Amino acid sequence: MNSRDQALSARTLLLILALFSVLWLGTIDYRKLIMPDEGRYAEISREMVATGDWLTPRLNGIKYFEKPALQYWATATAFTLFGEHQWTARLWSALTGLLGVLVTWFAARRLWGEGAALGGASVLASSLLYAFIGHVNTLDMGVSFFLSAGVFAFVLAQQDDASPRENRNYMLSAWLAVALAMLSKGLIALVLPGTTLLGYSLWQRDFSSWRRLHLIPGLALFLIVAAPWFVAVSIANPEFAHFFFIHEHFQRFLTKEAGRYQPIWYFLPILLFGMAPWLVALFSASWSAVRREPLQRFQPRRFLLLWIAVVFCFFSVSDSKLASYILPLFPALAALIGWHFERLAGHDPRALRRHAGPLIPLALLCLVLSPQVVRLASPEVPVVLYTAYVPWLVAASTALLAGALAGFVFAGRRMPRAALLCLATGGLLFSQLVLLGHNSLAPANSAYAIVQKIRGQVPPNVPFYSVNTYDQTLPFYLKRTVTMVGYKDELSFGISLEPQKFVPDLARFAALWRAAPAAWALMTPAGYRQLLAQGLPMQIVAQDSRRVIVKKP
Repeated sequence: MNSRDQALSARTLLLILALFSVLWLGTIDYRKLIMPDEGRYAEISREMVATGDWLTPRLNGIKYFEKPALQYWATATAFTLFGEHQWTARLWSALTGLLGVLVTWFAARRLWGEGAALGGASVLASSLLYAFIGHVNTLDMGVSFFLSAGVFAFVLAQQDDASPRENRNYMLSAWLAVALAMLSKGLIALVLPGTTLLGYSLWQRDFSSWRRLHLIPGLALFLIVAAPWFVAVSIANPEFAHFFFIHEHFQRFLTKEAGRYQPIWYFLPILLFGMAPWLVALFSASWSAVRREPLQRFQPRRFLLLWIAVVFCFFSVSDSKLASYILPLFPALAALIGWHFERLAGHDPRALRRHAGPLIPLALLCLVLSPQVVRLASPEVPVVLYTAYVPWLVAASTALLAGALAGFVFAGRRMPRAALLCLATGGLLFSQLVLLGHNSLAPANSAYAIVQKIRGQVPPNVPFYSVNTYDQTLPFYLKRTVTMVGYKDELSFGISLEPQKFVPDLARFAALWRAAPAAWALMTPAGYRQLLAQGLPMQIVAQDSRRVIVKKP
């Protein structure tokens, strides 16, 4: 390492952490919650607070058993302490995302030193998919953090030089993390680490790690943390166990029932896109990690590489795919890239130019293409909204270009850590500005604006219908549940348990509407025209490109 690029002092590291934390957490209230995930998970937590029932999750007042309760509890706690806001709805994702960066730094530092730690944390914080999901109210960041913490703790426990005490403490930490991952998203918390350990043992022809799992106390800790809610909710809701464990795990994985089928190669472009701006390092670091570390029994780089492969392949063969499913591989991959960068810097301080250089044309391409986003306009998302998005995309592309240019210059001056921080800053600013600008589309993608038009006008005891549609953000901003008409979607199972909370068709809705002294409803513009043609008495109160809110005149 060049004398001008010495190890960073503790004060400098704390300053970097403080600035990063402000940038990471300081923007989570700016954007309106968008459908479907953000509205869904905010509303489930809101209903826990409103009803006082923290055992049985409910969405729009209907039993909802698709996921465990940990994130709902965390968000409901934030609502209770700080109020029901957009930032409290996103707080769990943002905090676990921030902690994921810190645990990556900690693990890489213990494994390979300060330089690898700085590199791994910087890469993870600025990876596009990780930064995106860390600022969206969905379940994937929480489970990613706990799975990654568990994998890193396992690797540290199995190190050749780990003392018996370190082995025990790290392994118990791993069991605790897996239990919390189980409470975050279910059985993948056991399947993915277990498959990785078995695959690693077969690859290395070494099963000695199995003797260092602290199986009995570890399983006891796992059951103490993870089991009580599953037992309690199953007692209160006998239908829970079959739906959650069979339908939501085996049937979702093995069939196309969830409606999320994608080809087997689906996650390849997601990984390439999601790792920007570190595309070159993605391949070189992975290839370097295959090599065996001489004179060591346990091979941490190989184990992390296999973890990455297991997560990627597991979800690739599944018949249910969403882009965020592979998020748990990102911290391990970032740690390997951090190790790879430190190794390169030791041989050639200018090596980061090979990683910064390709970013310059990529950023220029983003800059040129930014105005073309208006071509995505549709009747539901008008061109005026996309036009407002363009300046944000231009600013994001400019930040990425500036980071790439600065990184290239610093790398050329034999200052690899400065180059790394410039690249990471450019990548993080790019993701943040793209996300912040997405709020330009909120009038179409969120019910916030239309609800503000009727704020205080809907009496709490008056029925409010959602006709042949369901906007996941509507109940959260309306601060009440609505009665769904005709449209079931993911609430089909819950509706089958409580059919009295659902109106099956338009004919029944029309009869209820005519009989009620007062009623409100949200519907699509096409749905409004259809009912108007049938002579249903309605008065438009508010409307936008996607929604029409009416009341009975």
